[in-house]
Amino acid sequence: MASADLLRREEEFYASLFDSAKGGDAVKSRGQMIERKIEVLEDMAAKVSNRRSRRWLNDRLLIELVPRLHVEEIKGLFAPPPWGEELPVSAFCRTSVGEWDAFRSIDMDVEARLVQQMKQSSTKQKNHLDRDELVALNSWHHIDRQTREAIKRNFLPDLLEIYEERVRTFIEDTSGKDMLVLNVQDPFQRLLLHGVCEFYNVSSTTTTTVRDGKLWKTTTIKKRSGTGAPSRITLVSFLRMKKKSH
Repeated sequence: MASADLLRREEEFYASLFDSAKGGDAVKSRGQMIERKIEVLEDMAAKVSNRRSRRWLNDRLLIELVPRLHVEEIKGLFAPPPWGEELPVSAFCRTSVGEWDAFRSIDMDVEARLVQQMKQSSTKQKNHLDRDELVALNSWHHIDRQTREAIKRNFLPDLLEIYEERVRTFIEDTSGKDMLVLNVQDPFQRLLLHGVCEFYNVSSTTTTTVRDGKLWKTTTIKKRSGTGAPSRITLVSFLRMKKKSH
């Protein structure tokens, strides 16, 4: 009780000092009053020797240095739960208890095996993709340089896909059909067709005849002895992959 009474008397004493510091013409605004209070506090803090008094002065000095807070700023001090607005429910909280417990209580050995299987599956998939890319790259280099440049310079994926579908169907046909005949009259489109044939390792020959007094181009496509199963990666897919990588 005596300690509390002593603190009360000290506060009244310091408050009287501030009241006296506010009088007269020296203080004409709130900003000047605050500056004056801080000066008085700093001066007193340098003179007093009592630890409790110095602590009280320091607290008062900090209070004077802090500006007045608005309502929104005060609310911001208590924004985190449980005082402020509720945070959105996380995915873990929305998950049913049984499913979450099964995930949380998984055996460490089982977890290690699952992780190892995932790594092995990812490695196999990557190696498999790398092999397919290598096959497509080799097939791409079967096409002569001039045709490759023409395909890249004027990329027509829709037309190339049409040619690829016809050639792939011909290669995969097991009925004994020995040739595929296409009539492509546009020179550039015929160049693309020859490029597709070179990509899939089939021969293509264009002959010219006269039909109704006009020149008629016929392209004959045949399987070679070394023609195998079509590449998993089509020519269009390969070109798109190369475009993204650059």
